[in-house]
Amino acid sequence: MTKLKLIPIGTSTGVVLPKEMLTRMNVGKGNTLYAIEAADGGYLLTPYDPKKIEKADEIMRRYRNTLRALANN
Repeated sequence: MTKLKLIPIGTSTGVVLPKEMLTRMNVGKGNTLYAIEAADGGYLLTPYDPKKIEKADEIMRRYRNTLRALANN
């Protein structure tokens, strides 16, 4: 578990992410992170666009048999 502290940034509030966390997510300055609301009321912070992940899941479901055949070659 990593404890993060909220800090004032102008009239907003921000959080500083430790270098180790940024490295594990493979992100840096200028990259975008997405906060996805979880079922338990918390949030998941991810570098992956949830809309693109949803589209990829849809494609994988649609072409399940084709992808399985390609994986076995």
